[in-house]
Amino acid sequence: MTDSPDLALQQLGIDVIRGLAMDAPRKANSGHQGTAMSLAPLAHVLWTRVMRYDASAPHWADRDRFILSCGHASILQYVMLYLTGYGLELSDLEEFRQWGSLTPGHPERGHTTGIEVTTGPLGQGFANGVGMAIAEQNLRARFGPDVCDHHIWAFVSDGDLEEGISHEAASLAGHLGLGRLNYVYDDNHISIDGPTELALSDDAAARFRSYGWHVLEIGEVAEELDALETALLEARAVEDRPSLVIVRSHIASPSPDHTDDPAAHGLAFDDEAIRRTKEVMGIPADETFYVPDEVLAMYRAAGTRGTVQREDWEQRSRVALGGREAEWDAGLAGGGLPGWADALPTFGADDKPATRQASQKCVTAMIGGVPGLIAGAADLIGNTGTELPGQPVLSAEQPDGEQIHFGIREHAMGAILVGAADHGGVLPVAGTFLVFSDYMRGAVRLAALSRSKCVFVWTHDSVGVGEDGPTHQPIEQVMSLRLIPDLTVIRPADGNETAAAWRLAVDGTGPIAMILSRQGTPTLPNSAERAADGVARGGYSVLDADAPDVVLVGTGTEVAVALDAAALLAAEGRSVRVVSLPSWELFAAQDAAYRDSVLPRSVPTVSVEAGVTTGWERYADACVGIDRFGASAPGDVVLRELGITPEHVRSAAAGLLTDG
Repeated sequence: MTDSPDLALQQLGIDVIRGLAMDAPRKANSGHQGTAMSLAPLAHVLWTRVMRYDASAPHWADRDRFILSCGHASILQYVMLYLTGYGLELSDLEEFRQWGSLTPGHPERGHTTGIEVTTGPLGQGFANGVGMAIAEQNLRARFGPDVCDHHIWAFVSDGDLEEGISHEAASLAGHLGLGRLNYVYDDNHISIDGPTELALSDDAAARFRSYGWHVLEIGEVAEELDALETALLEARAVEDRPSLVIVRSHIASPSPDHTDDPAAHGLAFDDEAIRRTKEVMGIPADETFYVPDEVLAMYRAAGTRGTVQREDWEQRSRVALGGREAEWDAGLAGGGLPGWADALPTFGADDKPATRQASQKCVTAMIGGVPGLIAGAADLIGNTGTELPGQPVLSAEQPDGEQIHFGIREHAMGAILVGAADHGGVLPVAGTFLVFSDYMRGAVRLAALSRSKCVFVWTHDSVGVGEDGPTHQPIEQVMSLRLIPDLTVIRPADGNETAAAWRLAVDGTGPIAMILSRQGTPTLPNSAERAADGVARGGYSVLDADAPDVVLVGTGTEVAVALDAAALLAAEGRSVRVVSLPSWELFAAQDAAYRDSVLPRSVPTVSVEAGVTTGWERYADACVGIDRFGASAPGDVVLRELGITPEHVRSAAAGLLTDG
């Protein structure tokens, strides 16, 4: 076994973890105590004996990653971050779940140092870990083990395994042979409503073996430190497939009142129950937030145990990179090498590609210039323009591949993208049809919350999809995605706007939603000159008029419809400005003077977008859109029948001018 402090001190440390796991939620009158208590021995073993990290350098690129997929047990992770020296103080634990504290209700990446991913919605952390393991494996294959050589650890619960996303993610992880992925399943048989047997009778071991995982069923050893260490080390030693360690724990152990009690899933412990449990453990029963000096010293020593490893890595990696430092640094930033954008295509007046096709040309041009680029789709690589021509397919046999086949696993694909981005070293891109963004929404929301740098490519963006009909024709999706804070949604109108969107995705920060068309669309007038700045500002004039009678504003392929409507109005003697508004978020970030210069408040404005009109009242006095589901017919027929035509836009504008 690993050299470590004497067992009495270790047991005291575990009891201190349990005491804090009761005290902090009790003080907050909110939180989950039982799981943190039962997993205290496991956390102790992982942080002091197994996991490689340096608390003084929390962003060390080659550290092991830890995910608390059962994020409701956040107090356990906060306690370990405090004890091992990540910068949390005891006072932060005392402010658990309070306004402005560093210890919110669920772990949030970017908010608290040491939190690798944002967890809480069950199953998401499970899938995030698969993304992290893909990134680790890919970087190790590309740069060598002297540069990247670490493991991904996670605690997962019955709730994580019940969520469907875990099935998708586990299947892909097994297929890819992600040997650095090590999960511990806390099999405590307890859910909020009662025993898990109320709704769960899966054979988890058989299920994961069928996925190709290495499974260890270690049984009733949740309190046995050496047995836990042996299992974790065995899992870590398996290189050709992910590992699942199944441990039978007892929630809220060693409480005399609430062990194996479903109430312990939440806030079960009152003052008396806490006192009685502390008496059983032999720590001061009436002292809250008890941390003796020797316990803190033990964990702080564990927190710096990896310093020598980190310093050694810093020396080795510099030698191993051997002139590839710029490539490594660009990958860590999810960005490009100097001048990468010079390779992006420019589209001329005679070009009429679908924006998904324009995007494919951009992605192809990025190969080599964006070293961390990995891209794929949910069985739709060719359809979504996410092909990397000439690049190898990422597989168990070729982990350095850049092309990912996610299979038909949209739920997991979104969360895997987030995990890969949060790991760092790659710029992950994934595509599917826009209507299936609904399947990915939980992951997209967490990407925005975490500011994870990844690109969601959603194509077939309107009823222009055509014959597939209303099940595949997005109506409400674009507007609903605009509702997510900190998600930048870009719906480019032509090839040049698409190239500008990719420039923002690579050079910027945070997640990008790229909304692209199936059908072709003409290159806008002046877009070769204006699109780069116009898209970066979120909106700009594509057809000028100094003193317009009316403004037509649209996004995507509907900007071309607005231009045709403008020609009809001009033939009637009207002065018309046409505005492309590819990104509401970027436009809203501009100052009022710029926004008013593009969309003058005093000028009647008509919006045109092939989707719901709800929300357009922010910018428009009249809206041309689709507030119903689509229909099965050729795309141009559906667009015409549902009123996305120059004539309809011209009529809406004429109505405003007449009313005025």
